[in-house]
Amino acid sequence: MNSEMIVFLVLALVSIASALGMVFSRNAVYSALFLVLNFVTVAIFYLLLGAPFIAMSQITVYAGAIMVLFLFVIMLLGAESLPPSATLPWQKPLAYVLTSALAVEALYLVFTRARSSELVTSPDASLNSMESLREMALQLFSQYLLPFEITSILLLVAMVGVIVLVRQEKAGQK
Repeated sequence: MNSEMIVFLVLALVSIASALGMVFSRNAVYSALFLVLNFVTVAIFYLLLGAPFIAMSQITVYAGAIMVLFLFVIMLLGAESLPPSATLPWQKPLAYVLTSALAVEALYLVFTRARSSELVTSPDASLNSMESLREMALQLFSQYLLPFEITSILLLVAMVGVIVLVRQEKAGQK
């Protein structure tokens, strides 16, 4: 077992543990911090796969900007601890079925990949050149600018909507 495989297995355990911590945490701030840890481990996975630009984008955009925004909204609204919620009768069986399907798929992929000679193929070195990054930036800021801006406006509207709803709810309780 080489060092990359050991790093991968440790990161996989950290990623799974942080995802479970995020899902099962009753405190919204802790849940958001577990999500930041998960984003960082995903960025390290990208580094292992030879994609440093995507890894740094993952850290900058998701772990940096979006999680700061989420933490700001959580703290602004005072929704640190989540109230106990009632589950619908169909949610638990559906969760068990989907979890089983994911586990079967993951095991299938692990065992079929284990039979092949190489677990992870290294990407072509020319994909990480400055020319490739320049082409990606030109595409992002020309062809895909409108979807990017629409997504940012939707996130802003959702955040403002949550603030308005919580403010009205808190005003009705006083």
